[in-house]
Amino acid sequence: MIHELRVYTCLPGQMPRLLRRFETLTLPIWQRLGIRHAGFWTTVLGPTSNDLTYLIEWQSLADREAKWTVFVADPEWLTGRTKSEEAGPIVANVASSILQPVAFL
Repeated sequence: MIHELRVYTCLPGQMPRLLRRFETLTLPIWQRLGIRHAGFWTTVLGPTSNDLTYLIEWQSLADREAKWTVFVADPEWLTGRTKSEEAGPIVANVASSILQPVAFL
């Protein structure tokens, strides 16, 4: 099992729109595609309060590649993402890291 750590930095004032998009669009699509998240967090203390951080669980890099490729091309996702940004962009930056467990745990 590996995890993907993703950090979305929202444009100022756009966190409610991003959270709504995850709740109403992204997560239902992930459930349909078998993409499992391990948690979501907003930043209370830190360099910026505009960050949404989350973890996705993957069986392997191949699992990630296969499922993420299907997700980013999903017609429901493409239409919904476009609609969610009709009032303007939501996200300024996305950072992604693939994490591997250490051997001693």
